[in-house]
Amino acid sequence: MINRAEKLSLLSEMIAFAQTDDNIKTIEYNFLLSIARQLDISKEDFEYLFRHPVTYVHLKSHSERIVQFHRLVLLMNLDHKVSNKQLVKIHNFGLRMGLSHESINRVLDLMDSFPNKIVPPDFLIDIFKVQYN
Repeated sequence: MINRAEKLSLLSEMIAFAQTDDNIKTIEYNFLLSIARQLDISKEDFEYLFRHPVTYVHLKSHSERIVQFHRLVLLMNLDHKVSNKQLVKIHNFGLRMGLSHESINRVLDLMDSFPNKIVPPDFLIDIFKVQYN
């Protein structure tokens, strides 16, 4: 289980990613808020992160890093418009999390082949398992 500092770091990272295009759309905000609720972070603390990002905390668990990368992929595809800037940023976030360059590229290349670009969790886990083993 991840601690509060890690949870706040995850949300802060997601907020920063959503702000890549300078403004957060309602659908992105609602998605982020739902993630905050899943992580037991209050709406007040969630709102605070928009004004005061927290320092990145590296997740120790490889599976938690994969889950976070999946959240970022879902967030990126919410508005059905993926910019090159977003692709570069998500790739860099994945690398910073310690995920394999090959696995990140594979996920980003294959997401177009799924409905609404939503990579199923099992498929995504399999991609990272191949590189992790």
